Amino acid sequence: MSQPLAFIVDDHGDSAIIFSEAMRIAGFAIEIIQSGSEALARLEETSPDVVVLDLCLPGVAGTEILRRIRIDERLANAHVIVVSADPILAGDTLDLADQVLIKPIGFLWLRDLALKLAGKSSAKQDQ
Repeated sequence: MSQPLAFIVDDHGDSAIIFSEAMRIAGFAIEIIQSGSEALARLEETSPDVVVLDLCLPGVAGTEILRRIRIDERLANAHVIVVSADPILAGDTLDLADQVLIKPIGFLWLRDLALKLAGKSSAKQDQ
């Protein structure tokens, strides 16, 4: 069985590193994506198990990426964790995201959430 895949879509290098390490510890293979347009291109090619998605991105906004994920049948099982420093903007995604986290986000908290998602991803792959 291969590792579940997580896309870390965040243009802030420090945040992307922290998020990727938390997901890696939870057993995910990681791909860091730094722009909205790059995220859309990769989502056309690959179906990740989890997307950690910042909302304020260059190119294409995270809200548009989230909307496109939710209408794409190939991505129906992808978990989306929205991360944002803007609680009002993040609140607008509550009906589409699996989790909404307001920055700053604690490393251990994200790691524990990733471990839960890894368990769900493993169960999904075993079916």
